[in-house]
Amino acid sequence: MSKALVIAEKPSVAQDIVRALTPIDGKFDKHDEYFESEHYVVSSAVGHLVEIKAPDEFDVKRGKWSFANLPVIPPHFDLNPIDKSKGRLNALVKLIKRKDVTSLINACDAGREGELIFRLIVQYAADSTATTRAKGLGKDVSRLWLQSMTPAAIRDGFAQLRTDEQMLPLASAARCRSEADWLVGINGTRAMTAFNSRDGGFFLTTVGRVQTPTLSIVVEREEKIRKHVFRDYWEIRGTFGAQAGSYDGKWFNPDFKKAKGAAEGSLEAEQKADRVWSAAEAQAIADAVRGQSGTVTEESKPSTQASQLLYDLTTLQREANSRFGFSAKTTLGLAQALYEKHKVLTYPRTDSRALPEDYLSVVQQTMGMIADEDLPGPLKDLAQHARKALNDGYIKPTKRVFDNAKVSDHFAIIPTLQAPRSLTEAEAKLYDMVVKRFIAVFYPSAEFMVTTRITQIPAGGATHHFQTNGKVLVKPGWMAVYGKEAAEEGDDAHLVAVQPGESVGNEDVSVTALKTKPPARYTEATLLSAMEGAGKLIDDEELKAAMQEKGLGTPATRAQVIEGLLTEKYMLREGRELIPTAKAFQLTTLLRGLGVEDLTKPELTGNWEHQLSEMEKGRLSREAFMDEIAAMTQRIVQKAKEYDRDTIPGDYATLSTPCPNCGGVVKENYRRFTCVGKGAATGADGEAPAGCGFSMTKIPAGRSFELHEVEQLLRTHKLGPLEGFRSKAGWPFTAELKMVQDAESNNWKMEFDFGEDAKKEEESGEAIDFSAQTTLGACPKCNSSVFEHGTNYICEKSVGPKPSCDFKTGKVILQQPITPEQLAKLLENGKTDLLDGFVSNKTRRKFKAFLSWDAKAGKVGFEFEPRAPKAAGKTAGRFASKGAAQGAEEADAALAEGTAATGAVRKTAARKAAKKATPKAAAKKAA
Repeated sequence: MSKALVIAEKPSVAQDIVRALTPIDGKFDKHDEYFESEHYVVSSAVGHLVEIKAPDEFDVKRGKWSFANLPVIPPHFDLNPIDKSKGRLNALVKLIKRKDVTSLINACDAGREGELIFRLIVQYAADSTATTRAKGLGKDVSRLWLQSMTPAAIRDGFAQLRTDEQMLPLASAARCRSEADWLVGINGTRAMTAFNSRDGGFFLTTVGRVQTPTLSIVVEREEKIRKHVFRDYWEIRGTFGAQAGSYDGKWFNPDFKKAKGAAEGSLEAEQKADRVWSAAEAQAIADAVRGQSGTVTEESKPSTQASQLLYDLTTLQREANSRFGFSAKTTLGLAQALYEKHKVLTYPRTDSRALPEDYLSVVQQTMGMIADEDLPGPLKDLAQHARKALNDGYIKPTKRVFDNAKVSDHFAIIPTLQAPRSLTEAEAKLYDMVVKRFIAVFYPSAEFMVTTRITQIPAGGATHHFQTNGKVLVKPGWMAVYGKEAAEEGDDAHLVAVQPGESVGNEDVSVTALKTKPPARYTEATLLSAMEGAGKLIDDEELKAAMQEKGLGTPATRAQVIEGLLTEKYMLREGRELIPTAKAFQLTTLLRGLGVEDLTKPELTGNWEHQLSEMEKGRLSREAFMDEIAAMTQRIVQKAKEYDRDTIPGDYATLSTPCPNCGGVVKENYRRFTCVGKGAATGADGEAPAGCGFSMTKIPAGRSFELHEVEQLLRTHKLGPLEGFRSKAGWPFTAELKMVQDAESNNWKMEFDFGEDAKKEEESGEAIDFSAQTTLGACPKCNSSVFEHGTNYICEKSVGPKPSCDFKTGKVILQQPITPEQLAKLLENGKTDLLDGFVSNKTRRKFKAFLSWDAKAGKVGFEFEPRAPKAAGKTAGRFASKGAAQGAEEADAALAEGTAATGAVRKTAARKAAKKATPKAAAKKAA
């Protein structure tokens, strides 16, 4: 008997389909990778199982980072299995090729990516043997298009399967998006890396359609912050006495009008009604109203505020970052665990904030679970609110919540019917957020009484106005779910009553001097918002409309994009702020200078989305779109090939530290820091004057200098240890830098310091003078003093003619710099803080650990965080234990010697590392 193979995108969807089909097709037998009934075989992918790649003959293995082998524009793409999913892929291919399977039903998510996942799996199956490659699979293909996962909706979907021909435009758009990202990411990354590596070394410079515009958003904000002109202004506040008591008010100009079209950061843009731009004027106003009486006008009106909509992934990530400091990656991981492992949340990788219109009964059942289940901890308090929602009839089929038009591939994130058990603290926090939002969205709006009071004081021939705002919560509505039964908000929620016509007197007045502030740096929360709303940055209305729903990236990939920028050192986290590095500014300068600035703008995505939308509607051919992408790729590579790397224009810095050779001015250009001579920074003709010849690279071993770092290096002649260097083969290492003076020419030059001089000094048997240093603490072996020396921290008794101690530990261990502050903590408390930059030499994975003093072994060792309890997640526990074992195995000798396992702190290690590795995945990640 012939059967249809149903391929879902996720195992949970396959199970939903089986449950829906059982009443009409009978019992399904469960096998390891699939379910089978009389007419159906149901299985699933786990997201993407294969990825595209260039055919081997078009993608060179050696020299691929060279302009000689660019651009790479293959006539077609081959497929490569994703390693971690090979087992699932092979199982699906086996099912696809079964003789009794005569038709295939694509039940992947209803959208472009779902279409691509299915098409690539089927293509891989067809390409896997010579027979099917020549003849094709010869099996009918149809599409199950679901926006709701209720059993009835699934059965309706099977009754209205779409034909393969109907889906071909969407399939073409899906393939084009994937292939275009590959072409721009691979060629752009290799071209910019080749450009930046012309002077030797390997300066990996990744670019991508989503990554680079996202970085540009952060860089442009930082540029505004750096260029901000701080301006002084003054605010005036008064306290006024009425019969019922006192209240405060802020002076404002009632005739003020905001200037239209004012440039951001200009004085006109920073004008506000309550700002005074002269200290004398502000003081004059204060003196005029002091002790004077005036009249009051007041307007009170009711106001309502509805609950926010249900969560999509980006909103959940944004709010979790603001409330708990969770990174976008952490939030996604927690939500995924709540969905996959605990099964208490619906699918989290969604961009929808609405539910299907047939989900009313599911919502009622879910609300009943919250009302009736004995939920743990703080969640128990939500039961009463869930019961109230059910008993008072709050759950209604409103378009604000139930709207098929607002449901894309997936619906909003809500709790499931499964009650939570054994959640970690972080998981419980996220689940609590989702449950509260789920309950609150059905509650009535909160009701406020908003009062605006204007106090007018006639004085000195003018009338001065002071404004007081009050906002009192009258009915909490949905805010009761959040514990705000009688909350009050506003400048002065407790406004004392003022009778009509009552005269009030000024009791006090103060003038506060303030300064204008630059724009705030991005946090992950605000950057996620900027990525989601990137269409607002586009002027072209057609492209803006195309990006209105998409933004930069997808909810599932935005966290990955941000983490990628952090991994590649384009950004740093400082607290919750994201700060672009010198490498980020260098890339931005390069792309602007090469004339390929469109790579930095969201218009690129907007243009693609518009054309892909046209393709989905059958108005644009796949060939026309890909021809345009190929031409764009060729232009990017050609621009990079032709441009003189010394003449990239940019906003370059002048260093405050003088030239070490001649004391002249050191200026920055695209590639180097160069002495331009004493006196003026520019010559008579506007060109940089000739200096003494001193020059040093801005990117030693592929790592960009921050300005404060190069200033310190020139000032103190040493710097580090620093991480982020790369060998010619792309192998990362950590090292120190030093400035050395040539014995013959007396000119200064920069070199890596691998501690050879200090080692010779230690081995010489001569006494070492530590008198100029401050001790870091007492040696744990002999109680003498510990100091910095070369690339190590050593006991003062471990060197000299008669060493009596052997304590020594490295300043860099497995690529993790150990700062003097951390070493001091180890000496004083027995261990450092938890350090998260250790990198396994074998697996190249990062891991976290404390460094601690092992008194029994008489050496510094690793101490790992306690393994997560079983209920908190097997994956986390396995990773922690694996990292611990790996770290302990690799680091024992390193810690004992004090200098090994640093990646390349020794020249020999650097040479070995250069032979071992190449940056295989860099360009693919950028795409």
